This record gives sequence, C-alpha cells and structure tokens, in this order.
Amino acid sequence: MSSPDHPSPNSAGSEAPSASVAWQSQDFRFYSAARLLGIMGAEAQGVGVAWQIYQITHSALALGYTGLALFLPGIFFVLPAGHVADRYDRRTIILTCYSMQALATTSLLWLALCRSQSVWLIYAILFVVGAGRCFSGPAASALVPTLVPREHFVNAVTWGATIFQIANATGPMIGGILFTIPLTRVFGGHLAALNGAPLVYAFTLAQILGFLSFFSLVKPRGAGEKKGFTLETMFAGLRYVISTRLLLGSISLDLFAVLLGGAVSLMPIFAADVLHAGANGLGLLRSMPSLGALAVSLTVLVFPIRRRAGKAMLSCVGLFGAATIVFGLSRNLLLSCVALLIIGASDMISVVIRASILQLATPEKMRGRVSSINWLFVGVSNEVGEYESGLTAHWWGAVRAVVFGGIASMAVTGLWGVMFPALRSADALTAESLIPLEKQFSSMEPVG
Repeated sequence: MSSPDHPSPNSAGSEAPSASVAWQSQDFRFYSAARLLGIMGAEAQGVGVAWQIYQITHSALALGYTGLALFLPGIFFVLPAGHVADRYDRRTIILTCYSMQALATTSLLWLALCRSQSVWLIYAILFVVGAGRCFSGPAASALVPTLVPREHFVNAVTWGATIFQIANATGPMIGGILFTIPLTRVFGGHLAALNGAPLVYAFTLAQILGFLSFFSLVKPRGAGEKKGFTLETMFAGLRYVISTRLLLGSISLDLFAVLLGGAVSLMPIFAADVLHAGANGLGLLRSMPSLGALAVSLTVLVFPIRRRAGKAMLSCVGLFGAATIVFGLSRNLLLSCVALLIIGASDMISVVIRASILQLATPEKMRGRVSSINWLFVGVSNEVGEYESGLTAHWWGAVRAVVFGGIASMAVTGLWGVMFPALRSADALTAESLIPLEKQFSSMEPVG
C-alpha cells in the first residue's frame, strides 16, 4: 500500500478497488462525517436566507444579491487563499474558517429573532460566510489526497461527491420543513420567536458545531510548507491552469454552463408564483438536483467511468442545459422535479470527471493554488450565476431567464467541444492517460 505522505495519484485507477475502499481510512471517515454536517447546515441556511429575503422584498434581484454577497470575497482573496492552503496547515485553516461561519450563523439567528427587515445586514453576514468558504474550500480540496492512499484517490473523490449530494438533498428539505413548522401549535407561545428563519439558523449552527467536533479528530499528513510569500508563487496556480488546456477546458466549461443555466436562486419564485407550492415546495425543488446526483454517484461507485471521460462530460453538460429548459417551461410540480433530477444527475457526472482531472493533472505542491482557482470558477458559476439569474429574471421574468439560460448552456457545450480538443480527447481518469494530453496541448511547466 502506498503511503499517503506523498499522495500524488499517478497510479489512481490502475486497479479496480472495491466501491468502499476509501472508508478504510479513519481520517477520511471523520472528514466525511464533518463535511456531511457542514454542507447540510449550509444548504438549510441557504433555503432559510432565500425564503426570508423573498418574504421581505418579493424581489428577484434581491435574491440574486445573496449569491453576489457570497462570491465577492473570492475576487479579493482567491489567490492568497490558494497560497495559504499550500504553505500552512490546512486543518488549522479549515477549523478557523468554520469557527468564523459559526459566528456568522449566530448573527443571522440574532437578526431573525429581532425580526430585522434589513436585507443589507444579511448580505454583510453572507460576505463573511463567503470569505470563510474562500479559504476553507481550497484547503479542503487539497487536503483529501492526504487522507487516503494514492490508489484510492478517485474512489475518495466519488464518495466525496456522493456525500456532498446527500447533504444537498437533505439540507434544503430540512430547511424548508423547519421554516414552516408551527412551533406555537406544538409547544405553545413560548417558542413563537423561533418560528421561521430562526429555527433554520439554529439548526445550521448545531451542524457547524458538529462539523468542528468531527473535523478536530482528523490528523492529515503532509502539511503545507511554510515558505515565503511572493507574487510569483501566488500567481503560479493561475498560470498553470491557463496553460494547461485540459484543466482550463474542464473548469471553464462548468463555469459558463452553470453561470448561464443555473436556476437555483430563482426557485423561491417558481415555488411561490409559478408552481404555487410554498416553502415546502421550495425545499422539495432544492433537493431534487441532489437526489438525481446521488443516484448517479452511487451508480458511478459501482460502475466507475473508465473510458471517454471527456465526451461524457460534454454530453452531460449539454443534457444539463436541455433539462434546464424543461424546468423553465414546466407548470407542473412533478415535471419540474423530474427536470431537476436530470439536471442533478447530469451535473454529477461532470463533477466527478472535473474533480478527478483537477487533482490528477496537478502536482501536490500546487494543489492548494490550483484548487483556489477552481474554487473561484465554481463561485462564479454558482454565486455569480445566482446574481445573473436574478438580474435576467428582473429584466425578462423568471421563466424566460431560465429558458434562455438553458439554451445558452447547450451552445457553450458545443463551442467548448471545438475550442478544447484536449477535453474532448480525454479518455480514462488516470494520470497515465491524462498526462500525455497535458504535454500535447499545454505550453508550460508549473512554478513552485
């Protein structure tokens, strides 16, 4: 068995390990338990924030600003965050960031208990949450290869995506249910102050505390080296991504497809005004993509992607756009749920392929910086995508914004297939298969 001290996954995929082999690592088990709680709480909080802001403003643009508030810290901190993840102890970084998020959630709880109508205070708190995610995201991504032997890495990536989808499926449903629980009927008037958003935020706070408890038990190997800070080393990750066509193609495809085709931020409008399903319906809609992704991830664990990974990614992103169009046109809750299931299922395959390419094509000493660039791209596609969706819905209406976004996603897929032949040619998810593509289509070596 290879030591995880040097977890370069060059031999990942050379064998056919069992579907649960990553769980042999105790550190991976603790990390996964912590991540499940953390993401579940964050997703529940996302539902609470969205529904609370829509109740206050009844504005699509105001919903879009929530994504912008979460993304803005990435503009300022993404390059330093990657540098920090490569130079300092990643475990300490993550624990510090989640402690910040616990304070931010406590602030949201206090505002909700005070029945504050100031959405700008909520945006300010979301900015703090986004700053914490900006530093913890690259550190966590770069940490995973140090938790398992290198030959189990792809299996760990797939399980990580599965856990993410489980949390994404349950978190929104829990958030929607908690938002509408009539505590006064069950416990009397003593708990009336907790009705609605406060109960959701209290749940999120408990989940974050659970995250801190489990993650404190993780003892990864191979901490970052404490080297000097220079502009050259800070920008090395960005230069490496730009020069490596396979990485650039896979990351930017997801960026533009989700940026243009995402409809998550508009779900409160669809739940309330299009499908007339209320807060419970919002929780159901938010969970559907994750349920579809979960079903696919469990399938991929048993039947991993072995060939034509690049073409599979392009096909699934195109399917993502088509299902987005169906969701935008639907007036039936069941059909909308089916469309969202397909959106999640197709996106899941793209996630597994992209995450595997990201780590397999990146040297260990640069994983933090390259992961920070990926984190910025993901933030643009998700959080800025929420702002873009809110803005276009403000201009054209929610239905047209979603339909046009789906059409644009399909167009981007076709264009990327032509512009990035390295991505189209990617075959097996192994370093042995991907490294020749790097050399063929890339133009530079990484800077340490």
